[in-house]
Amino acid sequence: MFDEGQQLSLIDLINKKQLLLKNIKEEKWKDLSEITISNSEFYIMSKVYNNKPFISHVAKQVHFSRQATHKFIRQLEEKGLAETKQANLRDKYIELTELGEKCYEKQEALKMEIEKMIAKQIGKDNVNKLKEILTMDWGL
Repeated sequence: MFDEGQQLSLIDLINKKQLLLKNIKEEKWKDLSEITISNSEFYIMSKVYNNKPFISHVAKQVHFSRQATHKFIRQLEEKGLAETKQANLRDKYIELTELGEKCYEKQEALKMEIEKMIAKQIGKDNVNKLKEILTMDWGL
């Protein structure tokens, strides 16, 4: 019997699971909301939630180019999920709107639901071990 896990590298296995989880999360989000929010936009929202960071600080945290970060922030504004405001003569900050906060909270609840599904399948101890391994310093 062919065991795909023995044929794929660690990187391939992680990528495969990441893609599966991304697709599941996107499908479940479509059932919850008519607002399309990309993973990149949600990632920016995670850095802004309950915070009012300068846009320049967000760009450094998310590891996107400055131009890409500005593009995603503009898209969040167009969807009514975030607002940018002038902090001083030089800097702008970003904050989530009430709608943005609700969407972010729904997304976090959705991720917890998926995590519970995984724990039910592979066991809570294995989920905790996996989290521990993924948060270790791999020296890369």
